[in-house]
Amino acid sequence: MQLDYWQLFVKFGLGLLTLIVQINLFGKSNLAPTTALDQLQNYVLGGIVGGVIYNPAISILQFLIVLILWTLVVFIIKFLRDHNRKVKRLIDGRPVQVVKNGQVIVENCMQAGISANDLMFRLRMQGIFSVSKIKNCLFEQNGQLTVIENDDQNIRFPLISDGQVNEDVLELIHHDHPWLKKQLDEGGFESVSQVFLGEFLDGKLILTSYEGK
Repeated sequence: MQLDYWQLFVKFGLGLLTLIVQINLFGKSNLAPTTALDQLQNYVLGGIVGGVIYNPAISILQFLIVLILWTLVVFIIKFLRDHNRKVKRLIDGRPVQVVKNGQVIVENCMQAGISANDLMFRLRMQGIFSVSKIKNCLFEQNGQLTVIENDDQNIRFPLISDGQVNEDVLELIHHDHPWLKKQLDEGGFESVSQVFLGEFLDGKLILTSYEGK
């Protein structure tokens, strides 16, 4: 079977162009994947390009249509994830609390697939050598640990991100939705969907709108 090098060159170019378009359209998160969707996006695009480039039976037009369809699928999924809390939780999952008040939550560790050895190794990488020093530890969706030590005064992850409330953080700071609604009203926000980022620092909620204010 003789390869059509011109067709091969065009397919390579289309694959590269699609990657550039997706990076500019969806952001640069797939350059350093932090969620399952980012990783899946890379795998599938790589599979499409790698599986089609050397197959002369698939025309350039067919290849282009497949690339466009995949880009549309990713766009729809990301749009739904960014605008619906249930879809976001379904796609990205949620952080798992593995240590609370110096005690390892074994059941959560087992569900998250993190062993005692793996947990301690990850903690040592952050300069922590005993779980007794930990107030709270979350196993994030990307496999990293977010640790709050006993002497930490601030929560290290946002209460609000992309217009959605992090219920776990709200519980950690011992507040409820009526309190949050009051904070939003005082900040001039009609709803949490108007907030790009909300951080709880030194007992205060710092809000950033989508306009950067």
